[in-house]
Amino acid sequence: MWMVSRMENLDLRARSSCAKSIGTIVSITGALTMTMYEGPPIVFTSSTSTNLNGNGLSPQASWVVGGFLTAIAAFLLASLYVFQTSIITAYPAELMVTLICCSFVVVQSSIVSLIAERNPSAWRLRPDLELIAIVYAAVFVAPLGNVASIWVIRQKGPFFVAMFQPVGIVIAVVMGVTLLGDTLYLGSVVGAVIIAIGFYTVMWGKAKEEKILQDIQPHGMESSSYNAPLLQNITP
Repeated sequence: MWMVSRMENLDLRARSSCAKSIGTIVSITGALTMTMYEGPPIVFTSSTSTNLNGNGLSPQASWVVGGFLTAIAAFLLASLYVFQTSIITAYPAELMVTLICCSFVVVQSSIVSLIAERNPSAWRLRPDLELIAIVYAAVFVAPLGNVASIWVIRQKGPFFVAMFQPVGIVIAVVMGVTLLGDTLYLGSVVGAVIIAIGFYTVMWGKAKEEKILQDIQPHGMESSSYNAPLLQNITP
């Protein structure tokens, strides 16, 4: 989408573009490895696994529906980054853009939540871990996370922000093992290593591309400053 909207250039003859393309594919492969391949457990914990298949669907149907919804979410997230780039370029105010986005999210999520959950007792807040999670999401995830993402989009572009999505999977696994006592499997470790390789490959290509652009700009300024006296001499 970024290439179609001309926010990113892809020239396979350049090493930087090749590095970004290969690194993106490697990062996606690592994320798929962590999701699809479990492998033998490496770190055992005493926590009991929670059955999340309580919607009446079979495991095969859950994988199909989950994969389809994940693909839609990835497409919508990429579209959001493209729109945010256009908005923040024309209106460079991160806080105001975040306020408007969060306001629309509150309205939409409220409507969907009221339709999906009609039991009044489910809306009661208790002073436990659930309340801490809600406060954390309301303070850090929604406002601060969006401000940081929009600021990075303004400085580096949407491609830089999107590349941190596979890294978020690794961070989630590490926090799950250390804080929640989840079991660490071999597939998570292998996928994390692949994601790290792809991530640093993309970052190397991005840094190489920015260095080339920085080297081109001074030459353009020198040529324009060299032509200025000639133009001044021609004009009467």
